[in-house]
Amino acid sequence: MEENADVSVVKGGTLDFIRADFMLSGKKRSLFILPAKISEISIHEAEKSLAARQEACSCLKRDFGPDSEVMTIAEDRWRSLGPHFRCRLLSHLGVFRSVFARNCEVRRIEKPLANVFMSENHNYGAAACRHCYGLFEKKSGNLVAAATFSNARRWVKSGREIRSFEWVRYACASGVRVAGGMGKVLNRFILDILPDDVMSYADLEWSDGAVYRRLGFVEDGFRPPVLFSVDPHTWLRKPVKDGNVGAPLYYMNAGSLKYRLPMRLHRKWK
Repeated sequence: MEENADVSVVKGGTLDFIRADFMLSGKKRSLFILPAKISEISIHEAEKSLAARQEACSCLKRDFGPDSEVMTIAEDRWRSLGPHFRCRLLSHLGVFRSVFARNCEVRRIEKPLANVFMSENHNYGAAACRHCYGLFEKKSGNLVAAATFSNARRWVKSGREIRSFEWVRYACASGVRVAGGMGKVLNRFILDILPDDVMSYADLEWSDGAVYRRLGFVEDGFRPPVLFSVDPHTWLRKPVKDGNVGAPLYYMNAGSLKYRLPMRLHRKWK
């Protein structure tokens, strides 16, 4: 765990951003943070704000390298999620208690426990799921991470039924990062369920999906940005449906990258 970071505010051509330089595992890292103040009172303004953030992100990756880590922090998330959101930001800056996956065991957990854990530790809270797993520290017995997967979606390809599952959520406990945790949970899910296909999404405001690529996933599509209405009193957001206009504030996220684990890897694991 590293507790010191050199933080500076940089005046950009499109948007100002925050640059944090810190040490993680003995290596110098940089994190670029784009603060997204929500003041857009029309859908058009929300679209323009997204375009400005996308341009700033492209410029940062051009100037500092394509592997630069760029994160967007939207005002509604900062205000509504409070301490959890700040803890997650600190973990990106290397401030966390590190737990190794080899010192944990994977167990199936009940959906109510998974929902509570995700509500407390995931930016988007709990979501509909079918299969739930927890990573428990062997020494303390504490639940330090959890993952949830969907039920099977089925279709026929080349005369063979394909069972596809979505990896819906993964989160570590506040202030904790489990090194190798995602891979350990994924391997257990594959051994238990024997899926033909696993897919998931990377939220482009937090990540470009590098962790999925390290696990063997490949990019397989793009989910377009979503427009939200934001309550300026509670700072809670909800998707704007067709015809549902007239909100006091709007925010449009950056969309998500879709990742899929190639079937040949499944056959190898089976």
